[in-house]
Amino acid sequence: MVTIVDVAKHAGVAPSTVSYVLTGKRPVSAETRMRVGESIRLLGYQPHAGARALAGSRTNVLALVLPLREGVHLPVVMRFASSVVTTAREHDMDVLLVTANEGAAGLRRVAGTARVDGFLVMDVGLDDERVPVLRDLGRPAVLLGHPTVANGLTCVDLDFEAAGARCVDHLVELGHRTIGFLGAPGAVYARNTGFAQRTLAGFSSAAMRRGVASTALPAERQREAVRAVVATLLRELTRMTALVVHNEAALGWVVESLRAEGRRVPEDVTVVAICPDELAEQLRLTSVQLPADVLGRRAVELLMAKLNGQRPPALTLLPPKLFSRTGQAGPRLVVAPPPRQVG
Repeated sequence: MVTIVDVAKHAGVAPSTVSYVLTGKRPVSAETRMRVGESIRLLGYQPHAGARALAGSRTNVLALVLPLREGVHLPVVMRFASSVVTTAREHDMDVLLVTANEGAAGLRRVAGTARVDGFLVMDVGLDDERVPVLRDLGRPAVLLGHPTVANGLTCVDLDFEAAGARCVDHLVELGHRTIGFLGAPGAVYARNTGFAQRTLAGFSSAAMRRGVASTALPAERQREAVRAVVATLLRELTRMTALVVHNEAALGWVVESLRAEGRRVPEDVTVVAICPDELAEQLRLTSVQLPADVLGRRAVELLMAKLNGQRPPALTLLPPKLFSRTGQAGPRLVVAPPPRQVG
């Protein structure tokens, strides 16, 4: 069995230094903490549960699990991360970044080193494999997103289901009766990611409730893929006068693709996006705000409350806010152009 002495020899430090890293009883330089942590990982050392109980103080480090994987739009992820780091520093906490592709094993590894006080987990699936691990670890955690069953957890999220429905209701109130939906890349739905599935569910149920003709398709984040999806929507919904987009990376190509198909935005097709404000403002599109800054800050505040012995609610949902930037004109019927002649 690997002992604390083995870890100390491997890391080139005294056993007491390993103990300080594990318990947080004395300050240790970041370089030494990393070296000890790497030795713990390589040797497979599992610290005794009592080691943590000896700690009279915190490590003052929070672990942020970032979703750096297929289908994720990095600029939006970094907006969340920036908000988390900024808020954490206001509480004199540092942030350790962990990638989500490590899965449940990554959570166990980080928790086993006793280097963090709690976890902030992004890109949560409806049936996320990390949820049972978070319940078992006994470390305070907050999820930015929420699984199907949130019992015993603390989660904060935009109400994405309400956001999808809000887009439909807004367009119907303007007179639109045929609405398309261009969604996230297929990999995001394949992972059963909560925000994507809930937005689609909200859109679909609202379209049915309001008697709207609709078609929803995923879109990969390449120009030609987006153009193909837009062309398919226009072909399947010949009277489409509105389009909801939940794919911020593809948004510019969506507008470009509609224009290439002879549709003006917003005169012929009204586009409503779920995206950060600055992107919608740049393209002059009506949007439901993606409040990355607010969600990141709220997640840290909830985690600090848990670290201070409070019991925050299991689920905090932010209501969607829609900002109209294209006026209140109703739909204009567009006759589909004749097929292109080739050769």
